Amino acid sequence: MARYELRSAELGTMGASAQADILFEMGMMYATGRDCDVDVVAAHKWFNIAAIKGNERAAAMRSEIAATMSKVELASALRAAREWMTTH
Repeated sequence: MARYELRSAELGTMGASAQADILFEMGMMYATGRDCDVDVVAAHKWFNIAAIKGNERAAAMRSEIAATMSKVELASALRAAREWMTTH
């Protein structure tokens, strides 16, 4: 299955709320396997970024999915979110 990534340029002209909603949807896509394989690390990454940008649903989903992840998976997701935030 395909892997999807967002670039900040794709979000650039949107308001903060719209950006957070799209990032939340990326998390949902990976959490549910919609058009891709289920990937809890990627889901947590996108939920985390969306939560940082103010999406409350993302904060709740981030907590829910974190409860199912190993420490290694969680560390990987946090690292991926941090990398995305510093490069975009």
